[in-house]
Amino acid sequence: MHGEYKVPGGKLVVVDLEVTDGVISQFHLAGDFFLEPDDALADIDAAVTGLPDTSDVPTIAAAVRAALPAGAQLLGFTPESVATAVRRALVVAPGWADFDWEVVHDRPVSPRMNLALDEVLTNRVGDGRRNPTLRLWEWNESAVVIGSFQSLRNEVDPEGAKSHGFDVVRRISGGGAMMMGANSIVTYSLYVPASLVSGMTFADSYAFLDDWVLEALRSLGIDASYQPLNDIAGPEGKIGGAAQKRLANGGVLHHATLSYDMDGQIMTEVLRIGREKLSDKGTVSAAKRVDPLRRQTGLPRDEIIQRFIDTFTTRYGATNGHITEEEYAEAEALVEAKFATDAWLNRVP
Repeated sequence: MHGEYKVPGGKLVVVDLEVTDGVISQFHLAGDFFLEPDDALADIDAAVTGLPDTSDVPTIAAAVRAALPAGAQLLGFTPESVATAVRRALVVAPGWADFDWEVVHDRPVSPRMNLALDEVLTNRVGDGRRNPTLRLWEWNESAVVIGSFQSLRNEVDPEGAKSHGFDVVRRISGGGAMMMGANSIVTYSLYVPASLVSGMTFADSYAFLDDWVLEALRSLGIDASYQPLNDIAGPEGKIGGAAQKRLANGGVLHHATLSYDMDGQIMTEVLRIGREKLSDKGTVSAAKRVDPLRRQTGLPRDEIIQRFIDTFTTRYGATNGHITEEEYAEAEALVEAKFATDAWLNRVP
């Protein structure tokens, strides 16, 4: 069995192993990482050999860590990344290159329509009716998008939202509220099969699915990094955050919103949670917590989006795609039945 795991921001970890009577045997670790001393590689191989093939990531990582000699240096990988590669080998998990990817950047639609498209396209990837897809959002009005489990009244100031022209909508993924001002953010969605993240912890899958974004941001001169669980950040503050939803049919939605431009004062007048977070951290303005892409790059939003598309296309061999009329129609019906209803918006009052 063969498994690979590219550490987000790090190196490639490769494992080969056999399973005999429910036990891992003939285990060998390889990769482009750095390890000192050299003979620690044999210690890692010995630590994994003999483990039950049902061992989870924490168990495998603990065995590797316990076997390392005092003072061992692991650069570009960790015991957890070795364990993730092992689990991916055991479940025969595919990699990015095993799929035909599409990139979609279509016409602007309403925030509700964007949310409905997320559900429709995730379902279609899950049941095999669409190739795995990266979609860059465009929208034609401003909105606050709250997480699936957030309380509407606790997160949003209705008077502030109304006065600044923000509609309020709810998405199917968890996480916090995001302000989708017209032309002020960059939002993308990945629709992938669950097999792509097989063997990974939920936390690891976040960084794994956003690793290409860090490459794109670094190509723009931003020293970007991933901050667990779901934040994309630069040296001077948060750039954006990600969220996920996994459907029963095997489709995974992973989407992220990055700030392109923002008004910190408006944020605190529209989002109640913004005030609480600011007070907790002793900050005097939202602008000090978020470092927008426009300030960091000086580039138009369209150029940043194109860099994202170019990076993803080059890295994964993606082709240009489009949302079909059938998919639009299905999403429009879902807006009427779900995303535009008071019952959905107020599911957590």
